[in-house]
Amino acid sequence: MAGVESFVYTSTTSVFGDALVPPTGAPAAWVDEAITPIPKNIYGVTKAAAEDLCQLFHRNNALPCIVLRTSRFFPEEDDESAAREAYAGDNLKANEYLYRRVDIEDVVSAHLLAAERAPGLGFGRYIVSATTPFTPADLPDLRTDAPSVVRRCVPEYEAEYARRGWKMVPVIDRVYANERARRELGWQPRYDFRSVIDRLKAGADVRSPPGPPHRSEGVTILWI
Repeated sequence: MAGVESFVYTSTTSVFGDALVPPTGAPAAWVDEAITPIPKNIYGVTKAAAEDLCQLFHRNNALPCIVLRTSRFFPEEDDESAAREAYAGDNLKANEYLYRRVDIEDVVSAHLLAAERAPGLGFGRYIVSATTPFTPADLPDLRTDAPSVVRRCVPEYEAEYARRGWKMVPVIDRVYANERARRELGWQPRYDFRSVIDRLKAGADVRSPPGPPHRSEGVTILWI
């Protein structure tokens, strides 16, 4: 296999599809690797199929393969017009660090760790998203009054949001949980909602500052 010792596939949390949508009146969904994906479009279907091909190749050819289901990390405007109209771009991105966004710096570190740990793990799927301040006990209230939950978990956010004229989303319907990636890959994401608030208070950008390039011997990262 051309000397390839392990393979890391960049998937997406979008692969969960309709499994992310709780029924009316139900608590928000706590999304971890135990949830079975229900793809809702061709994008999710092809990502799920590629994940299964990684598992098949590991089983048939003994190639260590790790699948990373990354949440949002793109810097561009939101792909939903309703969201763009309701929130300023940085306001929306800051909100998403609570439940569905990850910093590009942390995405890169997760990939390097996955390549390093792959031989010992064999095969695995991992959610790569910023560490949420919420717990499963918060899920019912997130579905009805998200600002009150955020106020309880990260009270310092209110003053900074008020200073900027920003808004918190009224409802959060899912939370991505990254415990398995932190435990099994040794991943230690540096950026979360609290760090965003700290950066804003210091007059910095929502996104992390550019850092030195990551290097790991024998690892090639291709974004396709």
